[in-house]
Amino acid sequence: MARVINVRNPGKLRHRARRTIAEILRRLMSKPALDTQARDMAATVVFCLRDIAKTTEATTTAWEKRNYFLKADRFRLQWEWVIPTAENLSDVIIKGRWECLPRELAELAPHFSDIRVARMTRDPSTWQGNYRRLLAQHDEPTQET
Repeated sequence: MARVINVRNPGKLRHRARRTIAEILRRLMSKPALDTQARDMAATVVFCLRDIAKTTEATTTAWEKRNYFLKADRFRLQWEWVIPTAENLSDVIIKGRWECLPRELAELAPHFSDIRVARMTRDPSTWQGNYRRLLAQHDEPTQET
């Protein structure tokens, strides 16, 4: 019987999202002006940051089940910047404050400096339509009980 390899574990999903953000940041730096593709890319960064937040929570939950509370707390502290950054970037995009986008992305860049992008591997279909998707999520009414 062959070994089963889980390709959707939190660490791999987190790395995939970080790689996507790193490539998008590289592409956005070379754009001369804000266009539809740049808006889609910025929205994709928000979605990737949200995915990173989910994976960090899954990782820490697993560690806490094994009583690795200190390790889980350190890991949470290492990634605590993700949710506020996603919210700030989402706010910039939804409110159309595009003049703030370069500053937000510049603050984001140091968190991805360890990822070396020698070759772009993400297809443009990765981010196509994400700007509309982000706006649609914002417009959906929240359900309160």
